[in-house]
Amino acid sequence: MATTAASKPPLVQKLRGLTGEVVKFGIVGLSGVVINFAVFWVCINGLGLASLRSNIAATVIAIATNYLGYRYWLYRDRDAASRKREITLFLVFSGIGMLIETGVLAFTVYVLHLDSHYEQLGAKVIGLAVATVFRFVSYRTWVFTALPEPEPAAVASTADAADAADGQEVAAQAELMLVTEQIRYAKAE
Repeated sequence: MATTAASKPPLVQKLRGLTGEVVKFGIVGLSGVVINFAVFWVCINGLGLASLRSNIAATVIAIATNYLGYRYWLYRDRDAASRKREITLFLVFSGIGMLIETGVLAFTVYVLHLDSHYEQLGAKVIGLAVATVFRFVSYRTWVFTALPEPEPAAVASTADAADAADGQEVAAQAELMLVTEQIRYAKAE
């Protein structure tokens, strides 16, 4: 028998799902952070680039690797009908996150005059933390949108259709058994 009204998951289940999402987001993000900091460190020490240029280069590379992790691991079950829209929004929100991160770094270097490489790394950590919160909220809200929940009436009608199909299958099997018995009985005579 089908239920006519779909029940909503309780708050505890929603929080468990969100916790799993946050953990996966953190894993993908952590890989991006490792890439981001490694490229940043190579750029400011090995290549001698200025801190802001190094930050932008490192963040762009991390954004590209993070997109792959988010799309094909964390949000693989989300609506991917419009990849062009998704990638555009991902780049816009990632760019805003990069501006947040770079803004904190610029403030630290040019306003506070904390410009040693370790002070720049500290500023990058703070900027990255603020940008990460922004990215998490924007990615899950606007970029990787959830598939729409089916309407309760649609769920009920689908369940009723399945029940009807099951009933027809049972009737067909019963009829087949009856015909088989009739054939057996006719052979026995």
